[in-house]
Amino acid sequence: MLGDNLSILKVNDKYLDLIRTIFLPSKDNAYLCQMTTEATNIFGIRAIIEAIESGSSINKIYLQKGLRGELFYELNKLIKTKKLTTSLVPVEKLNRLSKNNNHQGAVAQISPVDFHDLETLIEETIDSDTTPLFLLLDQLSDVRNFGAIIRTAECTGVNGIIIQKNGSAPVNAETIKTSAGAAFKIPICRVDHIKDALFLLEASEIKTLAATEKTEDSIYDIDLNQPVAIVMGSEHRGVNPSILKMVDYKAKLPLLGKIASLNVSVACGAFLYETVRQRMS
Repeated sequence: MLGDNLSILKVNDKYLDLIRTIFLPSKDNAYLCQMTTEATNIFGIRAIIEAIESGSSINKIYLQKGLRGELFYELNKLIKTKKLTTSLVPVEKLNRLSKNNNHQGAVAQISPVDFHDLETLIEETIDSDTTPLFLLLDQLSDVRNFGAIIRTAECTGVNGIIIQKNGSAPVNAETIKTSAGAAFKIPICRVDHIKDALFLLEASEIKTLAATEKTEDSIYDIDLNQPVAIVMGSEHRGVNPSILKMVDYKAKLPLLGKIASLNVSVACGAFLYETVRQRMS
């Protein structure tokens, strides 16, 4: 447990304004750092272990290269059990993330939103009066694109956004800012792999549609009045080929100029608003 001199402030309901709070060191020399408008980080191996065991939503854990010791092995075991995303970094990066506090070789980024269970969300959506509309992001990596997509998804009535635990842009302060707060208003689900989500959607009779240039079909020829989940790919690679083999439909947007592609958040907006147009007709 953390020492008696550690005063923990629970930040509820989406962390409000990411209240700035400084925590004191524990007897174990473990620390929690500031929650600021720029980031929500905790540091110190024991503090991170406590956060994981308490069920906190963790975006990523940064670990110092060559870290050893009994406490580290305990943390590493938890990381593997919970399938958390990690990154081995030099000590200089950890110093920056922790504002040069005693990080003990470990800093974790905490998500300011609570993630939803996908299976439960699908069941609740099917039981509602709306035609299901989900959005899957296949390893989208840019937080500003992510935030812009979240904002558009909320405006177009998307029932939930699905991301992969590893390799996806985190939900952090920059994401929330770019989303204009929409990240607090739309369910976001994290899965081990996008394929897991596709299997669940298929079992629930929700059709899947991938946005890709590797097809001759236009988005304007797809029936979007049915329950559907739209898959958008990463900025550089697009939708993974293994995912393209699994989806029910593939579609693209017409490009009439000399540029060969659109920004993923712009393309996503076009797909979502075509869905809205068809459903309002």
